[in-house]
Amino acid sequence: MSERELTCIICPAACTLRVTVTPDGRLEVRGAGCRRGVEYARLEVLEPRRVVVTVVKVRNGELPVVSVKTSRPVPKNLIREIMRATAELELEAPVEMGQVVARDICGVDLIATRRVRHVKDIN
Repeated sequence: MSERELTCIICPAACTLRVTVTPDGRLEVRGAGCRRGVEYARLEVLEPRRVVVTVVKVRNGELPVVSVKTSRPVPKNLIREIMRATAELELEAPVEMGQVVARDICGVDLIATRRVRHVKDIN
């Protein structure tokens, strides 16, 4: 049997979860204050996912890059591929916060998390 200790990040209670994988492959979760914590533990142990946050180059902008994030959490094994794809992207200013800057990169969209004005629009 293997055991892991996690802190649940689903709500402010931050329950300490003890997750055990039994020899027959079952998952046992102790310490969860709600069902959402149990589901969080299950996913974190069996298929961990993360929201990817990075930057993309911007041409003719007040800043040389814009921060972006994935539209939803992705399996951790896709993070490297997403980072490679974003390294090749280059946008033209202006970029608006919330704008989808790239569609379907490993099944998710990239969303701008800030505004970058065009250089001519600043003056």
